Amino acid sequence: MVAFPLPDNAVEAGYRVIGFDSVGSTNIEAMKAAMAGNAGKIWYAALQQTEGRGRRGRAWESPYGNLAASLMIVPDAPSNSLAGLGFVAGVALNTALTRLMPAAAIRSGLDGADGVSDGGRARIALKWPNDVLADGAKLAGILLEAQKRPDGRTAIVIGIGVNVVAAPQGLPYPATSLADLGAPLDAPSVFEALAESWVECYQMWNNGSGTNRIIHRWRDNAAGIGAEVAVQRGDGVLRGIFETIDDAGHLIVRDDEGHRIAITAGDVHFGTTATLR
Repeated sequence: MVAFPLPDNAVEAGYRVIGFDSVGSTNIEAMKAAMAGNAGKIWYAALQQTEGRGRRGRAWESPYGNLAASLMIVPDAPSNSLAGLGFVAGVALNTALTRLMPAAAIRSGLDGADGVSDGGRARIALKWPNDVLADGAKLAGILLEAQKRPDGRTAIVIGIGVNVVAAPQGLPYPATSLADLGAPLDAPSVFEALAESWVECYQMWNNGSGTNRIIHRWRDNAAGIGAEVAVQRGDGVLRGIFETIDDAGHLIVRDDEGHRIAITAGDVHFGTTATLR
């Protein structure tokens, strides 16, 4: 077992953590806890996971020393508000990185290449729906999964992977790490900052009643509004202009004919990739 420290506000709020040196998947461990009737508010964190998964079942590689963390909670919230937890996790992770690297130009947005902070380009940005980019390369990912418990309640598992010491190699997209950015951090310290900011953001979400506040915070700092975007969906590629994130967390795209289309899921590309036809 590895010690992953919990901040005071997390301890006071009743959170717990189980740490691993290496594990198959922190999400699987959290799912097992949900099925066993665990009360929730429990983190599973590891320096390495060997069977990690990203969105749409894709493999999420995790070189040793990076952070793999999954939180299992059982919210007392309407089912239609649970998807907002992805934005809670994104804002919490952005907040944690801001505190860990205050000298970096950090701004929540859709594309690090488009973000502007203090007159210069933002280095770190939130990319809809669940990725974190740094200088346009993937730094972290977030995955939400729901699990029906034996008592009929719905548990939510929020998996977060952060490239702390190294980025995976051989990926079809650029990736980076905190070490590449010149941040001499380790996984336990990143986890502690994340666990602290999670408590604050989850309280703001307030079982769904604060969803608008969370999305407003995300959107107010978003970069890329007005830029071209391409969204790969099951029925093809939608191209247009990114207009906003609506109050439900949908990506709003205005197509070439002027129609405003709400996107609930898809692979999003900005910049040069979005303009290729």
